[in-house]
Amino acid sequence: MSQEFQSEFAFTLPRGLLGEGDELHRQGTMRLATARDEMAVQKDSRVQANPAYGVLVMLSRVIVRLGTLAAITPEALENLFTRDIAYLRELYNRLNQQGNVHIAAQCPQCNSRFAVELALSGE
Repeated sequence: MSQEFQSEFAFTLPRGLLGEGDELHRQGTMRLATARDEMAVQKDSRVQANPAYGVLVMLSRVIVRLGTLAAITPEALENLFTRDIAYLRELYNRLNQQGNVHIAAQCPQCNSRFAVELALSGE
């Protein structure tokens, strides 16, 4: 039995990105990062001038949808609240470095093993 590979993951920002007309964008989708994404971040002149900007460039590449925004740009993400940036960084790290948002667990009473989905801060 094969398991379907998942490359995109839905999320809800704790606070949301306030857009034009005071529209709040909270629901989004993030895809897994690629080697091309990593290389593009390193080549970006804004990141070379200020390495801290790399997180915004990377997030703008892997967030495929955020509310009704037409485009996800680093400049648009500059307006995120710090709590939302922290949430997105944590989600990115879990998806790309740990492979998923589930951890193995074991019942202390019956020793049954199962997977638990981690709730990210803000959810």
